[in-house]
Amino acid sequence: MTPVEEDEQDLTRKQRREAARSERKAAEESAAAGAARRRRMTQLGGAVAVVIVAIIVILIASGGGSNGTKVVKAGSHEATEKAKVVEATLNGINQSGNVLGNPTAPVTLQYFGDLECPICREFTLGALPKIIQKWVRAGKLKVEYRSLETATREPETFRTQQTAALAAGKQNKMWYFVELFYHEQGEEDSGYVTESYIQGLAKQVPGLNLTKWQEDRSDPALASQLQSDTQEANNRGFNGTPSFLIGKTGGAMKKLEYSSLSEPTSFDEAIEKLLG
Repeated sequence: MTPVEEDEQDLTRKQRREAARSERKAAEESAAAGAARRRRMTQLGGAVAVVIVAIIVILIASGGGSNGTKVVKAGSHEATEKAKVVEATLNGINQSGNVLGNPTAPVTLQYFGDLECPICREFTLGALPKIIQKWVRAGKLKVEYRSLETATREPETFRTQQTAALAAGKQNKMWYFVELFYHEQGEEDSGYVTESYIQGLAKQVPGLNLTKWQEDRSDPALASQLQSDTQEANNRGFNGTPSFLIGKTGGAMKKLEYSSLSEPTSFDEAIEKLLG
């Protein structure tokens, strides 16, 4: 090997070493940058987690949830105020079983609901009071409450709460129980519907004989009524609550399509058409 060839070989080795060092340095810098990014992402993730936890804590503390409600304690000032609203809405209106209004009213509205359904609560606090004031009090409309399980997670809980309402209906006070439930409804899927909660509602129903109500809760006819309501809802293709049927009393019932649950316009138009 000539001196020139040796010099060229040494240069080549040197170049390879330099290239290797450059590659290692680049790899090390890249690894360091990646580690730094990962640390920043971890820190950011931790900060986001802290913020999320803080928001959840605030929501829980303020009673927030999927429908922005919290359980109202029976006997509390808030419960008393809500009971006054329900009393003002229903006072003086005939009740018979699950029916609110004059039994001979020319138009019937069937209302399929789940007592834990937050959308039903929207209807109860929104359009329904106006419908009651304009049509039910005037003797032109009666409303039948029907049960359909949608929002309640546990079937046994559904049966318990709905039959508790039907049991109040045996004393012609079902609508007080139903309205109180919706007004004092808790957060969906929070497990708030306990025996204590149901008993608390019953104690707020004006004039309800609690002993008789307790006995009536076990009446097999009430469970049969739930099954009948569910079958009717299935026959009509209902899979959500609230759902409505409307028609002339004693005649064919048709599905009522509504545009709003907070305003009664859709209901008013359907009732006016039937009264025609």
